Amino acid sequence: MPNIYDISMTIEESMQVWKSYEAKKPKISNVQNHDEGKPHESLLTINTHTGTHVDAPLHMLPGGETIETIGLERLVGPARVLDLTHVVGSITKEDLVPFAIQPGERLLFKTASSLSEDFLMEFPFLREDGAKYLADIGVGLIATDALGIERAQAEYPTHRTLMRADVIIVEGVRLRDVKAGNYTLVIAPLKLTGIDAAPARAFLMD
Repeated sequence: MPNIYDISMTIEESMQVWKSYEAKKPKISNVQNHDEGKPHESLLTINTHTGTHVDAPLHMLPGGETIETIGLERLVGPARVLDLTHVVGSITKEDLVPFAIQPGERLLFKTASSLSEDFLMEFPFLREDGAKYLADIGVGLIATDALGIERAQAEYPTHRTLMRADVIIVEGVRLRDVKAGNYTLVIAPLKLTGIDAAPARAFLMD
């Protein structure tokens, strides 16, 4: 049996969310229970960009494709974890060139965000030039351990550059206990339709 690394966030009310906004935290409430003589059931209220999730182009591109258009075959297969824990501020083309990235690769960025369970306001993000470099190579998927793949860039050029190049964006993976290297990646977003993202269970196998 291969080693399995669960790289998805646990959905709970106390979890980290974008900029720690209270309104973005999931809400879990009991709607019926055994004390009432009924089966126990809960109601989950959740933003589609909560925790580990897959972005659809609609998130950033007017008229963009919705989450159900992303085939599972694109979310399962060989992948490589890149150790970028030394990067401060932004991930640039210069940071990525040494990895000799190939067309079609699925890449997971391990940054300082994996080392904290709190939202880092200054999390390392993929800068526009890095996104263009990866889009020009033709990578298939980029997963980052922050809850966003970019920040502090007007007009969201990282998202839009990748989405226009048909690169899948996954945000909020957990890589603290995962070493750099090659793995088999499995990402299973909730089977939703017509919307901009879906929370997902994600794991790696070595």
